[in-house]
Amino acid sequence: MMKNKVINIILLLFLLGTGFAHAQKAERDYIRKGNRLYKDSVYVKAEVDYRKALDVNPKSTISMYNLGNALLQQKKAKEAMEQYVGATKIEKDKSRLAHIYHNMGVIFQSAKDYAKAVEAYKQSLRNNPKDNETRYNLALAQKMLKDQQQKNKNQDKNKDKDKDKDKKDKKDQNKNQNNKDQKQDQQKNKNQQQPPQQQKKDNQMSKQNAEQLLNSVLQDEKGVQDKVKKQKVIQGGRLEKDW
Repeated sequence: MMKNKVINIILLLFLLGTGFAHAQKAERDYIRKGNRLYKDSVYVKAEVDYRKALDVNPKSTISMYNLGNALLQQKKAKEAMEQYVGATKIEKDKSRLAHIYHNMGVIFQSAKDYAKAVEAYKQSLRNNPKDNETRYNLALAQKMLKDQQQKNKNQDKNKDKDKDKDKKDKKDQNKNQNNKDQKQDQQKNKNQQQPPQQQKKDNQMSKQNAEQLLNSVLQDEKGVQDKVKKQKVIQGGRLEKDW
């Protein structure tokens, strides 16, 4: 009885081992096929085989990395980045980690996210300090980051200058408007307090001629009375109506 149990366990382990070996072989076959297609620049079909390898072994960092490369060649940077990030959480081999972080740096640099590119290249060099290509990319990304920061600084400075200029112009406009309004108010008050010069002159002329006009009226009235008196005399001392 005991002997049968031992045989069953051995058989189970054998089957598990066989199944695991078969899965490993299938994974390797898909990766190799994908690599051949990748070298031939058939990136879409290479992507299919790398995904099949991941279906067999979802924790295959080699499949993740290669799939990321195939996606990157198709300009699917966001999807490629997802594969690289997933691989960094599992991979322990420093050489592979250096490659993964290097490619992440390339994606960040292409997107002009130089700060993240610098950090990715540094991570790559921590895992492989002898990689001169990564070192060159790091130096370039650092220069681009510095230029970007200086440009942003200058833009902010120009914005502040423009704001200050706008404030000054607005202040000057308000000041000029206030001065204009003040002058208008002063002129208005002056006009109200002092009559116009022409009006004053006209008033003076009316006053000077008032006496002459009065004398003229009186003289005319006297002439009319004299005529009436003369008419009375002519008519014999009484006035008669016309019938």
